[in-house]
Amino acid sequence: MSETTGKVITCKAAVAWEPKKPLSLETIEVAPPKAGEIRVKVVATGVCHSDASFLAGFDPDIVFPVVFGHEGAGIVESVGEGVTKFKPGDHVIPLFIPQCFECKPCKSSNTNLCVKTRINAGTMSDGTTRFTCNGKQIFHCMSTSTFTEYTVVEEDYLCKIDESAPLDKVCLLGCGISTGYGTALNSAKVSEGSSCAVWGLGTVGLAAVMGCKAAGATRIIGIDINPEKFETAKQFGCTEFVNPKDYDKPIQQVLIEKTEGGLDYTIECVGSTVTMRAALESTAPGWGVSVIVGLAEYEREISTRPMEMLFGRTWKGAIFGGWKSVQCIPELVNKYMKKELMLDEFITHTMSIDEINEAFKLMREGKSIRSVIIY
Repeated sequence: MSETTGKVITCKAAVAWEPKKPLSLETIEVAPPKAGEIRVKVVATGVCHSDASFLAGFDPDIVFPVVFGHEGAGIVESVGEGVTKFKPGDHVIPLFIPQCFECKPCKSSNTNLCVKTRINAGTMSDGTTRFTCNGKQIFHCMSTSTFTEYTVVEEDYLCKIDESAPLDKVCLLGCGISTGYGTALNSAKVSEGSSCAVWGLGTVGLAAVMGCKAAGATRIIGIDINPEKFETAKQFGCTEFVNPKDYDKPIQQVLIEKTEGGLDYTIECVGSTVTMRAALESTAPGWGVSVIVGLAEYEREISTRPMEMLFGRTWKGAIFGGWKSVQCIPELVNKYMKKELMLDEFITHTMSIDEINEAFKLMREGKSIRSVIIY
């Protein structure tokens, strides 16, 4: 038992007081875990584009003030009553998609969406928060909230990992890389010898490219309006590139001509309803599969001509790469430790929590793949 067990911990955190404003570095209080909860000392966290989208107000259900962050890794500081799966000292990754193993979806091989999933919930399951700042309640986000030195998560939202794994690398498996990589393997089910195109060559897109390559795709087209990303994308598996700005006709027409009728698989990682439609309409009639991964604004709607669907294309979405979180993320950590999965190559910047707004700026400007915050 540590000296802090059962006590309030005072620590640093990046707080979003309101939408569309920079995060504020604050000293917050983190309450002890209640029954079924674990308090985690966060060692490192990635800065994901979804955090930027939430800060920009894409989801009206996000409650402010809030602590964002969902690509963390850390060490268990203390556990609440009834917790049996974790103990102080365990190395862990918080999960925004839980796995309870008991609900109908968890028992199904068709989905990774546990019924306990609460993406935009601002509180723990009991309706209260564990964060305060200057006497004011601070809300949680994605059931993880890793932009703080200490966080509290529920037992089904946490997985234990190999203690020899570097936490400043495997933290990225909490979202972006797992999402893109798994989308190609689990959701699109990319087949050997196939053709693929990936829209958006950020972390998720590059991980999707990596997944397409792992699945045996022989033609992988990277699509982005920033050509500076193309050289980097080669090491992840892209075989060629298309910049939509280079053409005066719709990108789907360009790709259909390049692939003699359309692609086998397309993965949209931008979060634009325009590119979502283009990705679908770039697939081959009869068997083409297009998967939406990018996070669009909550009120946006997607559309296409009915004939695109009647001609046998499949349009689907994926979250967290289709991984059953608690059981699969430790397996991905092990895959990384065996040098069978790239993680280090995604990290372009390592920063302190004091520099978190700079990390957001680098991401918005397309100057980083992933920035990792080290506490």
